[in-house]
Amino acid sequence: MRFGVVFPQTEIGADPAAVKEYAQTADELGYTHLLVYDHVLGADTTIAERRDWRGPYTTEHLFHEPFVLFGYLAGLTQRLELVTGILILPQRQTALVAKQAAEVDVLSGGRLRLGVGVGWNAVEYEALGEDFHTRGRRSVEQMQLLRRLWSEPVVDFRGRFDSIPQAGINPLPVQQPIPIWLGGMADAVLERVAKYGDGWFPQFRPAGEGARVMMEKLRAMASDAGRAFADIGIEGRFTASGTPDDWNTAMAEWRAIGATHISVNTMGLGLTSPREHIDLIRRVKESVG
Repeated sequence: MRFGVVFPQTEIGADPAAVKEYAQTADELGYTHLLVYDHVLGADTTIAERRDWRGPYTTEHLFHEPFVLFGYLAGLTQRLELVTGILILPQRQTALVAKQAAEVDVLSGGRLRLGVGVGWNAVEYEALGEDFHTRGRRSVEQMQLLRRLWSEPVVDFRGRFDSIPQAGINPLPVQQPIPIWLGGMADAVLERVAKYGDGWFPQFRPAGEGARVMMEKLRAMASDAGRAFADIGIEGRFTASGTPDDWNTAMAEWRAIGATHISVNTMGLGLTSPREHIDLIRRVKESVG
C-alpha cells in the first residue's frame, strides 16, 4: 500500500519557502505521493443570499492552484507522485486541462496522477462560465477526450460539450495516458469509476458496514463493465489525530478492505504553522511508515 500525505492546502500559507520545505520533507521521508485539494474561488458567505451556506470552504480559505503548484514542485522533488484529490474537472476547459496536466507530467518525469470530480460549489461554476447542472455528464466526455489528447498527436472530436477540430497538444505527456482517478460517493460516481476510472478516492470509515457495501457495489459494477476489480486503485485517507496506535489501526483497516494507496491528513488539528505540519508528518512516518 503506497503511503502519501495530504498537502495542507488551507493551512500551509502563501510563503513559497514553506511550501518547498513541506514537499521536500515529504519526499525525503519516503512518502510516495502528495495529494492536493482544489478550489479556484471561495464564496463570500457574508451576503444575505448565502446566510444558509453549508459548504466547507469560503473566501477565508487559502488554496494554491494545483497545476501551478505542481509545476513548482516538479523541479523541487525527486520521487513524489503529484496527485489532485480532486480537481474539479467540469468547471474547466478540457483542452486546457489536457495541456496543463501534460506539462506537469513532462516536467515531473511522469509523476502526475489526475484525480477528478464534479464538485459542489455552484458559485465557482458560474464564475468560470460553466454549467453546474450538466457537470456529471460533461465529466464523462471530458475523461474520454483527455485520454485521446494525451496519446494522439492530432485529435478530431465532436462531442456534446467539446469540439477539437484536427488539433493536438505538444509535448505529449510521459504517461500516455495520465492516470485518471475519481472522487465522490454517489452511485453515478461509482459507475464512472467502474467504466472509466483508474482509481477511486472513497470517503468512508473503512471498518464500517457502509464501506463493505460500497466496495461490493463497485466490484459488481466493474464486472458489469467488463473490467477486473484489481485494475481499479483505491485510496483511503486518515487524519493524524490520536496516537500512533490509532494511525496504525487506520492503516490496517484500509489495507483490509483492499486499499492500494493511503494518505495522512494533518489539517483541522489546530496546528498553527507550516513547521507543525512538517513535524507531524515526520512523526507519522517514523511511527507507521
